[in-house]
Amino acid sequence: MSQPVRHFFIALQFFTRIPVTGRLADWVGFSPAMLRASAAHFPGVGWVVGGLTAALFYGLLILLPAQPAAPWVAAMVSTVFGVLLTGAFHEDGLADTADGLGGAMGRERALEIMKDSRIGSYGAVALVLAFLSKAALLALLAQAGGAGLAALALFAAHVSSRLMPLFIIRTLPHVGDTPTSKSKPLAESIGHAGLAAGLLWWALAMALVGWALPGAPWPQAVLGALLGLAWMWRLLRRRLQGFTGDGLGATQQVSEIGFYLGLALCLPATA
Repeated sequence: MSQPVRHFFIALQFFTRIPVTGRLADWVGFSPAMLRASAAHFPGVGWVVGGLTAALFYGLLILLPAQPAAPWVAAMVSTVFGVLLTGAFHEDGLADTADGLGGAMGRERALEIMKDSRIGSYGAVALVLAFLSKAALLALLAQAGGAGLAALALFAAHVSSRLMPLFIIRTLPHVGDTPTSKSKPLAESIGHAGLAAGLLWWALAMALVGWALPGAPWPQAVLGALLGLAWMWRLLRRRLQGFTGDGLGATQQVSEIGFYLGLALCLPATA
């Protein structure tokens, strides 16, 4: 039973800036096989990042003056906090994917652009729109559904959106420059056990939010995340014939926004 715990800590170290050092790092250990297995715990990382950002978001809504701008301030600060926790890992993938696929260039040129560390106009626009979309939707959820709903949505969206890239890994081949790609640990298709572990992380999170706030349109929110996944899957398959690490990050970002949007669209207009 200790092996999955080790894999979780490797995922936490790989996908966030949270340090895993000292005796803990010695106990966890490391190997390429363990790093590949850690992808199954991507949604578990969402528990940590989503839980911390949701707690900050909820706390700010309680502490800030009861003014119309308060949900926006809480949404922006919690978003910045989430970026600091992950080192903009997924946002970087979104920007690179937008730059690579934004124009009409062919597959090889798109892959070459996605490996360039510089950000282009498509990437900059994608980041601005993503940040604004997340902040606006979180603020709307807080205003229309209350602080509790918005905080739970923030937590569940982080977990759900980190489940979606596992389906990309499962169903598409890796097409990045494997020896130098940051997605090298994810280059091999995830197995049944790994996918089951990711689904378990996600199911526990959804059970928690369903228990905390029953009756909320959580299925519709998950549907929104799935539609984001479907759009990214089709885009990556059509343009690249596979996935790269940047594509996985973009999938997480699009699915997170889809989760908020699906939830917001199903809230009563008079809430």
